[in-house]
Parts: sequence; C-alpha cells; structure tokens
Amino acid sequence: MNLNIGNIGIWGHRHYDYLKKNRPITVSIMRINGTLEGYLKQVNKHASEMLDTLIRQYAKDDGITEALKAFNQLEWVQRMNNIRNRAEEVILSEIIYQ
Repeated sequence: MNLNIGNIGIWGHRHYDYLKKNRPITVSIMRINGTLEGYLKQVNKHASEMLDTLIRQYAKDDGITEALKAFNQLEWVQRMNNIRNRAEEVILSEIIYQ
C-alpha cells in the first residue's frame, strides 16, 4: 500500500515506513479516520525542529565556531557531519522508531 498523501517530509516518510512494517493496524485506523497525513506532517515538523536544535547545541558544546570554519574548512565540515549524524541518531531513536 503506497502512501498517497501530500508532502510529509523525510522524517514523516521514515516514520511512515516504520509504522507500516511494525504497526500496520495503526496505519489502517489512521487512514480510515483521516488523521495519517496530519500526524506524519507533525512528526516531520517536530523531528526537523529537534534536529536543528540538537545540531546548534552540539556545535556549541563542541566549540565549533565560524572562526574554525574560516581557519580550517575541512575540519569544520568533518565535525559538523559528525554532529549531524549524532543528532539524526537521536531523532531516529526518540521520534521515528517509536
């Protein structure tokens, strides 16, 4: 069964895939009630906001600054990629796979 609804974003799609595999009855009930699309959009919004917050906080905690970016772009990119990966893992475990 394909998701035939509007734009739900990447996090909404990931959560939908999880629900489809692990909670198909929930998906069916939400489809019948007409709440699935709104729910997935809300999951996407919450996950996106949390990702932005975590990235900013981790960068601050790790001392990653614009000065580092200007001085050593490669190191800045590597450290920011690491932070993004850490933040995405939190999103997956706390929001998407629940």
